Amino acid sequence: MMFIKNLPWVSLILVLLTYGIFGWILSQEYLPVFVWLLIVISVLFLVAALTTPWSKTTQFMSILYNTKLKSFGFAVLSAFLFFIILARFRIFLDIMLIISATILARLDFQTAGFVEIQAFCFTSLFSIAGLMLGLLLNQLI
Repeated sequence: MMFIKNLPWVSLILVLLTYGIFGWILSQEYLPVFVWLLIVISVLFLVAALTTPWSKTTQFMSILYNTKLKSFGFAVLSAFLFFIILARFRIFLDIMLIISATILARLDFQTAGFVEIQAFCFTSLFSIAGLMLGLLLNQLI
């Protein structure tokens, strides 16, 4: 019971709401099932990327810059993503809100003393539940 009291409920409800709004927006597009599966997998990758320790993230980022070709490819990809940001600013804002809520949940889990796997499990559970809740609410209403 003490385990449930220590959960950062405000952050988790914020994650649930942001992913719910994202699921609502995506459900208006009438996407096929395999696209929803890809969205769920990418949400899990996002949550995993944001809940891993920063030392492992810096080790991964150092791989991107160890050759000139990889640095050039990363610069081209970054320029393309900047163009996408400018072209689809509304989607960019939604994604930034999702990332911010997920980072807030990760920080709250860290200050509460949870380990990374627990933070990943709870955050991914609430994010997938919010995504499916947004889909379900749009279908029902």
